[in-house]
Amino acid sequence: MSTPLVINGTSIPPGRRTTVELPAGRLYTHAPINIPVHVVRGRKDGPRLFVSAAIHGDEINGVEIIRRLLGNSLLRRLRGTLIAVPVVNVHGFVNRTRYLPDRRDLNRSFPGSEKGSLAARLAHLFMTEVVANSTHGIDLHTGAIHRSNLPQIRANVDDPETRDLALTFGTPMVLNSDLRDGSLRQAAADADVPILLYEAGEALRFDEPSIRAGVSGIIEVMRKLGMLPASTRRRKKSTQPVVARTSGWVRAPQSGILRSTAALGARVHRGSTLGIVADPFGAREERIEAPWSGVIIGRLNMPLAYEGDALYHIARFEGTDEAEQVEASSNALGDWSGDDDEPSLV
Repeated sequence: MSTPLVINGTSIPPGRRTTVELPAGRLYTHAPINIPVHVVRGRKDGPRLFVSAAIHGDEINGVEIIRRLLGNSLLRRLRGTLIAVPVVNVHGFVNRTRYLPDRRDLNRSFPGSEKGSLAARLAHLFMTEVVANSTHGIDLHTGAIHRSNLPQIRANVDDPETRDLALTFGTPMVLNSDLRDGSLRQAAADADVPILLYEAGEALRFDEPSIRAGVSGIIEVMRKLGMLPASTRRRKKSTQPVVARTSGWVRAPQSGILRSTAALGARVHRGSTLGIVADPFGAREERIEAPWSGVIIGRLNMPLAYEGDALYHIARFEGTDEAEQVEASSNALGDWSGDDDEPSLV
């Protein structure tokens, strides 16, 4: 007998595919705002995976990832349930901003409360209707405005199940990331729902390799969970993701114009030049040096920088072989034309 699934009062039976609207308040004009939740339920019981995007309203890569995922023909063979929420922060998405109208960060407002701020109410709604109905989760993010992130999974790798799923996703690197107060990851972990956070690309931009890697990674996780059948075709040999335990930002030593010489995904050595910051006249230039060896997993794209601005995010590794492996994998992503095994990814 199948386990009941009810979201916002709507019962979704096995074998059904439907969209449920979660009420997210009203505009000043009294017009309603809803969070669309698309539910795909297989005929057989199995894991319930939620995939969410745009918790930060300007991080839109994940919206496209979910659109392509929902169009994949493999879902006809789904076991269990996929709960897809392409736009969680509808207010921020409409206004092309990271935050809610009250300037709160939704991803610092979990688990929320029914009678708190707008952010707290939306967080509570998401926890009650989505997370509480799920056994696993994947949250999709990008870098901030003018900052790009190398495709990576952030997760608690000390949890065996979470680590296994993180490595299955298939990004060049997995970053062990501590849980932050008020984040969806922390609230989901407290609810015993293992969750992965996929970071790739830049806010307000589509990045094709990051999108393709995101769709492919979610499908691999669903296969690992037994939600989708294993691939019957011979796959290209892939490199095992590398786990980084620590990372840090390199900040601008002075205000000025940044000329970067280190690319996203590049392997760097301690003391090597990452870029140069200079005043507009070139009278004063200062080299930016890597304070430790590792791989650049995040980078500022805009050439204008104030003193103290975060410029390069570098993941640290114990050995040079691991750094070389991440660099090679990230270079391969740029030339990737998609998963040959699944022609319907695009």
